[in-house]
Amino acid sequence: MVLLLTIIFFLFGAIIGSFLNVVIYRLNTNKSFGGRSACMSCQNQLQWYELIPLFSFLTLKGRCRTCKTKISIQYPIVEFISGLVFAALFLKFQDLFFIDTYGFFIAYDYYAVMFSILLVIAVYDLKHKIIPDTLVFIFGALAFIGLFFFHTPDIFNFLSGIFIALPFALFWLVSGGRWMGLGDAKLALGLGWLLGLPFAFSGLVLAFWSGAIVGIFLIMLSKIRKKGKLGMKSEIPFAPFLVLGAFLAFICELNIFPSSF
Repeated sequence: MVLLLTIIFFLFGAIIGSFLNVVIYRLNTNKSFGGRSACMSCQNQLQWYELIPLFSFLTLKGRCRTCKTKISIQYPIVEFISGLVFAALFLKFQDLFFIDTYGFFIAYDYYAVMFSILLVIAVYDLKHKIIPDTLVFIFGALAFIGLFFFHTPDIFNFLSGIFIALPFALFWLVSGGRWMGLGDAKLALGLGWLLGLPFAFSGLVLAFWSGAIVGIFLIMLSKIRKKGKLGMKSEIPFAPFLVLGAFLAFICELNIFPSSF
């Protein structure tokens, strides 16, 4: 039963991931998020069987049916990750599903929306090297509202966002934006409210660890290929690592320093 439900939630997440791709591509453009999807090259409107998450990409062999232009690998990757996120959220709340279905869907829908927004932010930052203010403000507002429903609304939790965002703000201020973007501080503010200080801090540590590993690897790779210097922030954004760390900390209930909190 649990396996079947996990697969169902994965498939539902993949469908949502298809829409998230639309948001990523059309955000901050003159295009609306509605309307029929079309090939980015030939502008031919896609048929329903070309819009099936994951399956269509595989059957079309990664190319447009009309003009044979390669389809961005981003489409199936985002759909797959979105499916994993939705499936993982179900597994996290599965006990609540069988005890209080209504309560399950309230919690599940909230966190599904929040991590969907985070996924869009991460991919958009990866593509454009900037965190969109519109999404990060929406995320922060929803995270703050969630304090009253999913956390104890005390002063400690209210300040958790500020505690997590403060180091990023200081890095941005001291470096004049060279070390860290202000968008990372805005994102960290919402993450602190969403997760609470223990999990948010653990996610932050994971983000720095994973970011450092990837950054060092890319620097070494650039030197081997003799393509010049490669800086962490100049080449890869930090938001994807923040989102990854936050998600792992939330799903695994990871508290790296339990004695400190």
